[in-house]
Amino acid sequence: MRILFNRLLAQFWRFAGAFSIRAKIMGIVLALVVLLGVGVTVQVRVVFLQALEQRLQEQSVSVARDVAARATDMILINDLFALHQLLEETRRNNPDLLYAFVVAPDGAILAHTFGPGFPPDLLGVNTPQPDDHHQTILLTTDEGTVWDTAVPIFDGRAGYARVGLSETSIQTALRLLTSQMLLTTVLVSAIGIAAAALLTWIATRPILQLKKAAEAVGRGDFNQRLDPWADDEIGQLTAAFNAMTAELAQAERERAEREQLRSQLLEKVIAAQEEERRRIARELHDETGQALTSLMVRLQMMTQLCANPELKAQVEALRQLTAQTLDNVHNLSVELRPSALDDLGLTAALERYVQEYQRHTAIEVDFVIMGLDERLPPPVETALYRMVQESLTNIARHAQAETASVLLEQRPDRVRAIIEDDGVGFDPLASMNGERLGLYGMRERAKLLNGQLTIESSPGRGATIYIELPL
Repeated sequence: MRILFNRLLAQFWRFAGAFSIRAKIMGIVLALVVLLGVGVTVQVRVVFLQALEQRLQEQSVSVARDVAARATDMILINDLFALHQLLEETRRNNPDLLYAFVVAPDGAILAHTFGPGFPPDLLGVNTPQPDDHHQTILLTTDEGTVWDTAVPIFDGRAGYARVGLSETSIQTALRLLTSQMLLTTVLVSAIGIAAAALLTWIATRPILQLKKAAEAVGRGDFNQRLDPWADDEIGQLTAAFNAMTAELAQAERERAEREQLRSQLLEKVIAAQEEERRRIARELHDETGQALTSLMVRLQMMTQLCANPELKAQVEALRQLTAQTLDNVHNLSVELRPSALDDLGLTAALERYVQEYQRHTAIEVDFVIMGLDERLPPPVETALYRMVQESLTNIARHAQAETASVLLEQRPDRVRAIIEDDGVGFDPLASMNGERLGLYGMRERAKLLNGQLTIESSPGRGATIYIELPL
């Protein structure tokens, strides 16, 4: 039972929650006005009906006693014509009188107002005793309810008089009263609805303004301020909203400043990193590479001058080791900062990198360039090179791919790079949450240049990385 009640209550709240505050307030006002109008109408109708019925009953007794009193002498002298005239006069003077007749002690009808024929069934329904003051009963007829009153004449020795008063006038008065009360209810309801509409507009206007301002705050506009229109709960809510938006605006300014400082710091760190890589690559190429080259030359000369075969073999082994070390130093120098990127540009640097990548990883890479006829700004070239390099490195380490493709496309206002592979794929959300810092670094590089990096991948379906940088 309790579960059913909770379900019904939940359904009621869902139904009530579907209407606006204005509709709820107007509905409450309208319901109160209608309930009050109907209640008052019913109560007034009941009281009015009781009063009219009491008056009609008293009138019935009064008319019957009057007829009995005035008919006594006429009966005693057997003046039936005068008796008939008395009944007709009584009917004319009482609009509610439906009928009147006088009955002799032996049950004969002395006079009546029914015209040509007296209804025989009416005679025995109300017979008073001689000592009764009066006897009144309710009759249901084709003409409605009738208050029938019988009064003995001369203590019953001269018979009795009966009159019947109809409730038609009462019902007419009740219908008129009910229609007037309902019309008043409708008018009051209309006035109440108009007043409720005005009051709800006044009351909900600041709430609607708060709603619009809250939606603007949700879109990131923290400069929303509202003027409190009254010192009530809504005014206090407005003041609290203004304080909240002021704090949010201050927090947003501080966040923007921190973000700007972070971007500047990150930009300087990346620039310093690239400069340091360039310096280390130059030193490896110029100093370490030249030293290793000189060492190789001298080892070659020692090999030619050495007469001892065993010693000659050891020197040759040292020369080969030096040559391998020189190749490693050269590759390290290229990975740190390829000279082609500074001298020839992004296209040449990536072409050389892709060739070396295919030679070392055995992954076939389809490299396509569209529209890159001129050099790009150095920050853009560096960022694209590093992001493509990081993408191909991730493919080699994690994707288990057989083929990959790199597309570079320049448009009038931006440059785009697309890197795809047919590997095992991964979850981009997990990668962006810190499982792969390389992808996070790529996104930060794109963000520094007001660009965008998008990753589309799922387990078992490979991966595609879209990079767009504005020019």
